[in-house]
Amino acid sequence: MTAAPRFPFSAVVGHDDLRLALLLNAVHPRIGGVLVRGEKGTAKSTVVRALASLLPPLDVVTDCRFGCAPGHPDPQCPDGPHDSTSTQRPAQLVELPVGATEDRLIGSLDLERALTEGVRAFQPGLLAAAHRGVLYVDEVNLLHDHLVDLLLDAAAMGRAHVEREGVSISHAASFLLVGTMNPEEGELRPQLLDRFGLTVQVAASREVTTRTEVVRRRLAFEADPVEFAAKWADADAELAAHIRAARDRVEQVALPDAELRRISALCASFDVDGMRADLVLARTAIAHAAWRGADEVAEQDVEAAARLALPHRRRRDPFDEPGMAEDQLEQALAEAAEHAEGDGDEPPEGPDGPDGGGQAPDEPTEPTGGGGAEERSDGRAPADKAPAAPTPAFRARLLEVPGLGDGAPGRRSRSRSRSGRTTRSSTVEGHGVHVAATLAAAAPHQVARGRSGPGLVLRSDDLRREIREGREGNLVLFAVDASGSMAARERMSAVSGAVLSLLRDAYQRRDKVGVVAFRGASAELVLPPTSSVDIAAARMRNLRTGGRTPLADGLLQVQRVVQRERTRDPQRRALVVLLTDGRATVAVDSGLSGRDRAQRAVEDALRAAGLVAGTGAASIVVDCEDGMVKLGLPARLAAALGGPCLRLEELSAENVAGVVRAVRDERPRAA
Repeated sequence: MTAAPRFPFSAVVGHDDLRLALLLNAVHPRIGGVLVRGEKGTAKSTVVRALASLLPPLDVVTDCRFGCAPGHPDPQCPDGPHDSTSTQRPAQLVELPVGATEDRLIGSLDLERALTEGVRAFQPGLLAAAHRGVLYVDEVNLLHDHLVDLLLDAAAMGRAHVEREGVSISHAASFLLVGTMNPEEGELRPQLLDRFGLTVQVAASREVTTRTEVVRRRLAFEADPVEFAAKWADADAELAAHIRAARDRVEQVALPDAELRRISALCASFDVDGMRADLVLARTAIAHAAWRGADEVAEQDVEAAARLALPHRRRRDPFDEPGMAEDQLEQALAEAAEHAEGDGDEPPEGPDGPDGGGQAPDEPTEPTGGGGAEERSDGRAPADKAPAAPTPAFRARLLEVPGLGDGAPGRRSRSRSRSGRTTRSSTVEGHGVHVAATLAAAAPHQVARGRSGPGLVLRSDDLRREIREGREGNLVLFAVDASGSMAARERMSAVSGAVLSLLRDAYQRRDKVGVVAFRGASAELVLPPTSSVDIAAARMRNLRTGGRTPLADGLLQVQRVVQRERTRDPQRRALVVLLTDGRATVAVDSGLSGRDRAQRAVEDALRAAGLVAGTGAASIVVDCEDGMVKLGLPARLAAALGGPCLRLEELSAENVAGVVRAVRDERPRAA
């Protein structure tokens, strides 16, 4: 059966940087792969899948599951030693689904043969299937971090190492790694971002002519894929020949010392971490020179490589925007040229000044505290206060949901998992086979079952499954009191800093986050639950304050969000973080006035807290009260929510550790 034609690589309109990055990796796979970032509907997947048809066919050893080349097979190949027979097959495009397990990726012990034949047999994973081909990961930002680490390790070393159930395997795994992602669904951690060799940002063209041609070609392909592919066959064949020629030439391309100094100066100028950027930039420049047909690297090769290899490495903080401005790159290239021409040892200044960090932002001139704004009878603040400048970020303490969940893999709360540590065995639940427990259950019965060979005689009731425990990501819903009572006492700066610190923590723990703010007459869902924590950070930085405190309405909004998200994703448990001084001033029944209104506002808030508790969501109240007179309302809210009440300063892991150390230091003295 003939496979359906893919959209031809040569027929793709635009996306010049993406096509160049893919072709350079096809020429020199040691570059480390390509990460394609872009909004939905920008042909990311189409371009990647089209690349596989350009790669030259492979000669492989017959019956080798690891795709060894006949001339120089991998000496550590688990299927070796090999005979001299070989066959030819097309380069593989292997796709890794988001829900793949670690065993599916790197391989596992063949349990059936191990238990019945008594032999240690290895079942190859997707890394073995992708050897000498393309490994494609769509939505790589949604893949679990430890799987991304395994992928990038194999791509960088060209080998996969497997330690499983007493089996130690190492096999060749040289492949072109391509990941695609939509930043709206969450970012990769900077540490993982750095591991990709090249990164390309794609977006739909705003030019009418380009968009028209995209639609025209796509409709023609859908109408008759075979005819459309045939029309572009010659152009694709020319590109495939160009790739083969560049591959043959790449090992002979020289890297002059002047260009090596230019590369080092560029990386120093952008203050990138480590030496990976220098190596990737050098390999990319060599591949670009080979693609041009040149014998040595020139300035134009380094410039082209820098545009693909450096922008994503400027992202240090999770909330930093990836990429760099064109004028920054041009300035850095001009300064690096001085080092290419001379032997200076001093690195050039960064594109934004001596420290590469840019000019410090001006201090906000608009006051964020002081006297409270006047209130109108309808609860609206006549003049909003500007967003408060957040206090410096800190390392947040771990806030987790009690109990054991079944949510998506993450790093916050305990959960049943397919990939966590094994805690026990079971006959009725769990995933996978608990080998030791199964063997222990079967061993006493071998004589009675008439065992005579090396394998075990098994029965269905011998089977024991693994119960594993790992960590899950949660829905962390921030309910932020942005009323005038918070702003008037200059607490919003501390609250904003605390929320940003908790958002950074949520980013690292792979949570979804949402933000509800309440002030004036009502509450607002500032950010619906999303995996893009950096968007949440931007919304918090722009959060305005002022007006009265509709605490009850804020909690009712939280209840609605939790219920809606539970319908969408029943397995993801919610954690509500309420930051308030508890001084509710707006009742659900706005017809009251004076002391009755204030009393009713507090009562309504407590009732609304009970409704939130009824959803089953875990809650934490952060007490933002200060001053000489404290009413203790946050503690009452925490009791109604069924969760703990923490002071704002107790959110810092360093402060909590300091308290613990102080208690430990005091104990010997008390004795």
